[in-house]
Amino acid sequence: MRAVCWHGARDVRVDTVPDPEIVNPHDAIVRVTSTAICGSDLHLYNGVIPTMRPGDILGHEFMGEVVETGPSNRTVKVGDRVVIPFTIACGACFFCREQLTSLCDNTNPNAAMAEALYGFSASGLFGYSHLYGGYAGGQAEYVRVPFADIGACPVPARLTDEQVLFLSDIFPTAYMAAENCGIRPGDTIAVWGCGPVGLLAIRSAYLLGADRVIAIDRWPARLRLAESEGKAETINYEDVDDDVVEELKQRTGGRGPDACIDAVGTEAHGTTLDALYDRVKTAVRLGTDRPVALRQAIQACRKGGTVSIPGVYGGSLDKIPFGAAFAKALTFRMGQTHVHRYMRPL
Repeated sequence: MRAVCWHGARDVRVDTVPDPEIVNPHDAIVRVTSTAICGSDLHLYNGVIPTMRPGDILGHEFMGEVVETGPSNRTVKVGDRVVIPFTIACGACFFCREQLTSLCDNTNPNAAMAEALYGFSASGLFGYSHLYGGYAGGQAEYVRVPFADIGACPVPARLTDEQVLFLSDIFPTAYMAAENCGIRPGDTIAVWGCGPVGLLAIRSAYLLGADRVIAIDRWPARLRLAESEGKAETINYEDVDDDVVEELKQRTGGRGPDACIDAVGTEAHGTTLDALYDRVKTAVRLGTDRPVALRQAIQACRKGGTVSIPGVYGGSLDKIPFGAAFAKALTFRMGQTHVHRYMRPL
């Protein structure tokens, strides 16, 4: 089959690779009909995420038709049209029973590698490095899907691929980010990043009862989408000389947003001195992340507010104003999305 394969930083190729096979009795093979590129795939492309190996198949947002099943599957059948969550869950461990499926104990065969870096192991992920299990991804003609009965979500014939593909990751990710804000009627939410996750977080915030959403980015086309499709107010941080915090305070009566969503993550951009500091450290491999958006979110959020972080971070963060977060009694909510919890309701 043909698949999109990683061969090094900024070196991605379409290769011919062996077709996947059933390995465990709970597996299924899915013929991919639609797949997407996630913002976090860019972290792999740029060489930011460790433990990638040449030939690894990329992609964790995909759907398709089941063409083969292992003998343990009871609900998934050949011919089913399904969308697949990017996290892989067993459905039986403590965390899966608590609907914290991105923390599954049983789906990362490289758990020791993750424990050495983070002190624990989360679930396996499709197409996202050997740190998360080394599973082949969905930017391919076929994919092996472990624990298919647990993960494969049936898709009604009346819905097109385009209507449901984003259930594999970014819609649940955005919705969980907004849900983590604990939104109440009348709240003002600030969202950093107007890419697909940020735009869906804007819509999700309104679905959950927000009164105002203020979106921050620098790309005019994305800001226009945030206004036209998301009904958000917008800030181009380049137009305010990167003084986003002061601009947000002015727009909220001096108090700050009730909650802030960092939908940017590790490769944030900015023009301030701390942003330049981040770029220098990452360029010389003395740091892994550029947390410009997170710093601003902490500084801007009102006292007693919440900072929700769907943006991916991979290592240790520098110059985070944690003293300010403590003094303001902020609540932080973050983590890989528990996609299984949200797919069917959404």
